[in-house]
Amino acid sequence: MFRTKTCGELRLSNEGEVVKLAGWVQRVRKMGGMTFVDMRDRYGITQIVFNNEFDAELCDAANHLGREYVIQVEGKVAERSSKNTNIATGEIEIIADKLTVLNRSEVPPFTIEDNTDGGDDLRMQYRYLDLRRSAVRKNLELRHKMGFELRRYLNEKGFLEVETPILIKSTPEGARDFVVPSRMNPGQFYALPQSPQLYKQLLMVAGFDRYFQIAKCFRDEDLRADRQPEFTQIDCEMSFVEQEDVLQMFEGLVKHIFKYVRNVDFDYAFPRMTWADAMKYYGSDKPDIRFGMKFVELKDLTEGRNFVVFDSAEYVGGICAEGCASYTRKQIDELTEFVKRPQIGAKGLVWVKVEPDGSIKSSVGKFYSEEDLKAWAERCNAKPGDMILILAGKTMPTRKALNELRLEMGNRLGLRDKNTFAPLWVIDFPMFEWDEETQRFYAMHHPFTKPKDEDIPMLDSDTGNVRANAYDMVINGVELGGGSLRIYNPELQDKMFELLGFTEEKAQEQFGFLMEAFKYGAPPHAGLAFGFDRFVSMLAGLDSIRDTIAFPKNNSGRDMMNDAPGAIDEAQLEELYIKLDTERIEKSGAKK
Repeated sequence: MFRTKTCGELRLSNEGEVVKLAGWVQRVRKMGGMTFVDMRDRYGITQIVFNNEFDAELCDAANHLGREYVIQVEGKVAERSSKNTNIATGEIEIIADKLTVLNRSEVPPFTIEDNTDGGDDLRMQYRYLDLRRSAVRKNLELRHKMGFELRRYLNEKGFLEVETPILIKSTPEGARDFVVPSRMNPGQFYALPQSPQLYKQLLMVAGFDRYFQIAKCFRDEDLRADRQPEFTQIDCEMSFVEQEDVLQMFEGLVKHIFKYVRNVDFDYAFPRMTWADAMKYYGSDKPDIRFGMKFVELKDLTEGRNFVVFDSAEYVGGICAEGCASYTRKQIDELTEFVKRPQIGAKGLVWVKVEPDGSIKSSVGKFYSEEDLKAWAERCNAKPGDMILILAGKTMPTRKALNELRLEMGNRLGLRDKNTFAPLWVIDFPMFEWDEETQRFYAMHHPFTKPKDEDIPMLDSDTGNVRANAYDMVINGVELGGGSLRIYNPELQDKMFELLGFTEEKAQEQFGFLMEAFKYGAPPHAGLAFGFDRFVSMLAGLDSIRDTIAFPKNNSGRDMMNDAPGAIDEAQLEELYIKLDTERIEKSGAKK
């Protein structure tokens, strides 16, 4: 055996044992006639001691070890005189009797430490080295632990894990598909699944009434911290259920995982908020409710004072930032520049301060009397020492900008603690969203979402106000997962396709196999999918999902380690009946 123990398991109770360890050299320290080697494997770090007085040749060999050398050590476990309380093995050390260099290493391009000196691109290029860092490894261990526990919980609830195909037919699901050419079917393409949506519904038709899958999904879309071109869903579907059944089942799952992983108890039912209220009070369909600062509408109190910005606005709304009346002009200017950023889009910021003595000051004081401003403060429940921040404009864009301002103030005031978790369900989403450019409705979720029963008569007469039986699990301003009741009635599904602009031929071409299946007795069914990567990153306290994935892509969708995507041979292109438009590729500036 290369080892009898790992580098993380020895304790004082093992004192006197002769052991054999194998792993990597973390660091070498020379102190007089002693050489100390920190030896690392996946399980931890153990200090190895080489004494020049007892074995000069062995000590000299230890002095020539480099970082990341792979070594094997034999020796006796002894109590350390200078203990290290920062590591689990810090009470012991190994007095080395034998050293074998199993493999040498070049000097790594960055230090293999929790606080590394490697930048993101360099770490991604040498990801196999980055994965040796305990900070990254722990994220993958957490992912593994969660995966096992998810499977155990769902298995106990009667769910059956079923794998669905990776090479499928392209169907419109909101984002661009990744496509795969078929050599055996020239000119035709598979798509990689954006989700197993159609297959899990077919499993319900097949009678598998409780399905789940930890499924790989693919979307060709612009990336950000919580997106990757390939990601993992905890994908679930149930038959003979209503919305309440789904919410109860998966609220239980979330509570179970938080208890198991973080020892966090949610001993209450998660609050529920309609989409309309989420937008009205938070300007977001994934509100962060760890703190207050709910929106207050002020339009009716601001009219008729000849302040054109408010008079001409469709919406005037504010938030009350507690204790911020002391903000300086410089700090307020920073907030003004923040909301004027192109990605936020506000034209300016109005402030009202309630001073500690109760007097009121405002950036629009010349237009409004103190009585006017006091009315605003009263509606916002602003107390002495507070400051009201106000934006105005078209309703939805202004609410979204005010949401960004609210989150920024939450950060500045330390109200968004990563160790505090505030879950809720957002329900009753709109069924459709209107696109001005194409002048038609699109499904807010997907074409198979079931409308509220009471809203079905409005499908033709008041299409934009039809609500969906759709729900999202939101925690700390992050959409952790979502789903809906599905349409299982063929006539209603045909109606949905019609409203979404599908011709009968187009609907048959893209979804004919599902519609055919529905003719043979589709049960009432519903589902939900959690973002597994997001779930892990939240419990790990990370801002990005990248470090929960063993080999992630960068923000350009590239694998920095193996330089994918890359070109393929001309012979392969010919086999696939593909000819590249090289002139257009060159104009795009794409990497060759």
